[in-house]
Amino acid sequence: MAFNDALSDKVRELLADRDDVTEMKMFGGLCFMVDKKMCIGIVKDELMCRLNPETYESVLDRPGCREMDFTGKRMKGFVYVDESGYNSQKDLAFWVDLCLEFNPLAKASKKK
Repeated sequence: MAFNDALSDKVRELLADRDDVTEMKMFGGLCFMVDKKMCIGIVKDELMCRLNPETYESVLDRPGCREMDFTGKRMKGFVYVDESGYNSQKDLAFWVDLCLEFNPLAKASKKK
């Protein structure tokens, strides 16, 4: 699985003060699980962000942001962000914080 190691290290640093973070390889990349729920991930060189479905449209006009269409179908509440949208530490922290803000409201995946 190919994903941006430098970006994963930066996200890892932003999540370092939490004790409820685990990492899983999925979607052909790396996903950071918070409280056993998908929170933020990295697919190739893009962030994959899980946001509040009620408010995620408000960020679609930010640089580098687009709707997630992993299977060719729009996934409401998920966006991809390319490097132009996270190239500063401040911008990356914005996305991580937005994902963490929604995480307590997010539903966990059903156990198989």
